[in-house]
Amino acid sequence: MQRAHATCTDSELPLSRQMPPAHPFDDDKLREECGIFGVIGLTDAASFVALGLHALQHRGQEAGGIVSHDPEQGFNSVRRFGYVRDNFTSQSLMETLPGPLAIGHVRYSTAGSKGAAIRDVQPFFGEFSMGGAAIAHNGNITNANALRKELIERGSIFQSGSDSECIIHLMARSLQRNIPERMEDALRRVEGAFSVVAMTRSKLIGVRDPLGVRPLVLGQLGEGWVLSSETCALDIIGARFIREIAPGEMVVISEKDGVESHFPFRRQPSKFCIFEHVYFSRPDSIIGGRSVYETRHQIGVELAREAPVEADLVCPVPDSGTPAAIGFSHESGIPFAMGIIRNQYMGRTFIEPTEQIRNMGVRLKLNVNRALIQGKRVILVDDSVVRGTTSRKIKEMILDAGAKEVHFRIASPPTAWPCFYGVDTPQREKLLAATMSEEEMRAHLAVDSLRFISLDGLYRAVGQGQGRDAKCPQYCDACFSGDYPVAPSDMIEQGFALKPAAE
Repeated sequence: MQRAHATCTDSELPLSRQMPPAHPFDDDKLREECGIFGVIGLTDAASFVALGLHALQHRGQEAGGIVSHDPEQGFNSVRRFGYVRDNFTSQSLMETLPGPLAIGHVRYSTAGSKGAAIRDVQPFFGEFSMGGAAIAHNGNITNANALRKELIERGSIFQSGSDSECIIHLMARSLQRNIPERMEDALRRVEGAFSVVAMTRSKLIGVRDPLGVRPLVLGQLGEGWVLSSETCALDIIGARFIREIAPGEMVVISEKDGVESHFPFRRQPSKFCIFEHVYFSRPDSIIGGRSVYETRHQIGVELAREAPVEADLVCPVPDSGTPAAIGFSHESGIPFAMGIIRNQYMGRTFIEPTEQIRNMGVRLKLNVNRALIQGKRVILVDDSVVRGTTSRKIKEMILDAGAKEVHFRIASPPTAWPCFYGVDTPQREKLLAATMSEEEMRAHLAVDSLRFISLDGLYRAVGQGQGRDAKCPQYCDACFSGDYPVAPSDMIEQGFALKPAAE
């Protein structure tokens, strides 16, 4: 019989294989960070994890991985590039992941090489004196470069380019008695944003950073327990939502003792990422006791109040702009219409794009419903404007279909600052709002009008009736305001300039 703490076996592709390129027609959105999911106390836990990761696929499409533990076979791992549906649906593969305890991760890289090898795919595994442990991380460690340098100088050998691997090495060097305590010790050294799902031979562990920037929820299915980035992934396996893991909380779950909770970090005011409400989370998820769909609908209502315009149709840029467009339509009284249709079968690997196909741009993903658009004054509602390249192409498509006027209404404030907490954003100079005023952006996009929801309006839409508290913002809104709740140490060392205090 193999000992339960034996080194994790990893059924993976060769390390030399590189990840597939990002979709060539989808480079004008903020990337959805990562998704994490864990299960304990259920037969064939890895199969439930695969279903949960499928529901979290919107948070990362580059790669996914699952680690499981079985009392007889020990730890086992599978890591793959691509979609969950293409990798974790074969019975023969899932049979290599036995046991009642498993965690998983879907990835869009935010730290490490964009051409990274399979070794960058989480969960990561480490063998310690008291047994093995695996860890999956959503977020970004803002002092990872400094930690990595220190650890390498002290003898650590890194296997990946991911900032998350720092946690494993810090755990290995900790002098604490058991793995949960070592994880606490390690995470106290970490700056930035982290939601972590980890596992030992007998425990499932969940942790959120003291600011609670990234999400993590607890669910229950029969006698088993579930940790997930979002509630929508609980729904897919029929689990009951119990509660959110609180900012700064660590839960240690075992089949014997159930859920044990404590708070190892200094309490701080919560700074949950407000863009989870705007874009990242699925509309059928619940955040802070509030439906994401209803919040996005209310964003559209606030936007219609702040930026009214005479028009004939309100059309969403699918799919993320749809709830806000419905809210805008209801508040303004202007009819809602699906003026743009999304090709639901446009995968990331479509075909190797030739220059001619590249020039088709978003037409491969979106098509205008010409019969609705022709001769109309159209309001297009989108979730954000990043570089502006996609917005210009969509505007051209609408005009080519015979629209009389094109008005953009954006369901978030201007994105003028990069995120360092787990969202892949361009360099600041590549963000349209970093170098242009709203009127300059309107002229650049060549539309009849362009308006963004105000930061106060966004706060009202998410349930803060008095708007944003400028002295102590209730959310992390650094991508809009430049007010970073945790100083991005590594980026400052590389020359990134924070917003001046007087700005």
